[in-house]
This record gives sequence, structure tokens and C-alpha cells, in this order.
Amino acid sequence: MRIIQEISDFIFVEDELEKADVIFVPGGSYPELPERAAVLWKEGCAPYVVPSGRFSVTCGRFMGVKSKAGIYRDDYATECELYTDVLRRCGVEEKCILKEDKAEYTAQNARLSKILLDEKGIRPGKAILCCKAYHARRCLMYYQLSFPDTRFMVAPVAVGGLTKENWHRTQEGLGKVLGELARLGTQFTPEYTPEMADFLKLRD
Repeated sequence: MRIIQEISDFIFVEDELEKADVIFVPGGSYPELPERAAVLWKEGCAPYVVPSGRFSVTCGRFMGVKSKAGIYRDDYATECELYTDVLRRCGVEEKCILKEDKAEYTAQNARLSKILLDEKGIRPGKAILCCKAYHARRCLMYYQLSFPDTRFMVAPVAVGGLTKENWHRTQEGLGKVLGELARLGTQFTPEYTPEMADFLKLRD
């Protein structure tokens, strides 16, 4: 159906990648995200990887890895700690991992990563966003709003068996993707303020 295709195209963002200044990995519990980021780093796609995340604000603690539990530990204190361990194991040099371990939701992943890079004097012209496939559009929204001068390229990772092709075939998939669609509507307006609109207009 056309509506399924159009929702799929909107939510599941994927870009052709170019060499960038940094790779962002928004918080979560799937090691596949930092694994993909490590591959991109080793391919020379960017000199830095920024893993971000404390734990979900709704849980109050890190609930453990959601996949590959036989490979990775079960006692990480934060999402960032998990991601950093994965990146190290996959060969990313310590000096190239810029850790942000305070964020508790997607908007904070973006905002606090911006503060971190500002403090280090890093102002990326291009960035790769390595995130869950069904979370791609909302991640892109928040990071683009926090980094208005950066051109983002999305490198999605299909986790939990949920893909652009099959999300509409299960109740779980429908819940996750339509939940993202709803949150995009409710979360855009508080972020996109009149002041930001004026700023972007001046830049254009």
C-alpha cells in the first residue's frame, strides 16, 4: 500500500556515505550500533566516534544489552560504557572515542554531544549518524537541530529483526514505527523554536 511505503521512506532514512569529521552513536542497548560505527571508523569514514548515553530516563538504570549477551558483559553502568567497550573491542583507538555519558533521551544525546564537541573545539562540517533503522528520522531531527551547520549522513542499523521491509507485518513493528511517527509530531515543535527558524533563515 502507498501509505506503508511512504511511512517507510520517511522513517527509515539511509544515505550514501562520504568521508566525515565524526561518527555519532546515539544511546541504546544494541551493540550492533557501535559495531557498525567501528567498521566505518576503520574504513576511514571519520577520525572520531562519539558514543552517547547514560540510560533511559524511564528506567532509571541501564537494563543490560539487548543482543549478543554472550559476547558482551551484563554489568555496564551506562549505554556509553557499553558502546565504548564495543568500540575498543572492535579496534577503535581510545583517543578517537569521545564519550558522552549523561544523556537520558534522544534530544539529550544530540545536545550533550554538541556541548562535548564544542568544548573540544570540534565543529563538524559533515557527520555520520549511526542509529537504529526505525529510529533514524527522529535521531536525524534532533542532531540536525543541535548541529544546524553540519551535513548529516545516516548509517542505519536494523536491530531486533525490524527492517524497512517488514515493520508493518507485526504488532511490535507497528508499535515502534508508528510510535516514532507520533513522537516526531509532538517533539518537533518544542525544539524548532521561532528563534531557530530565524537563525536558519539568516543562514540561507
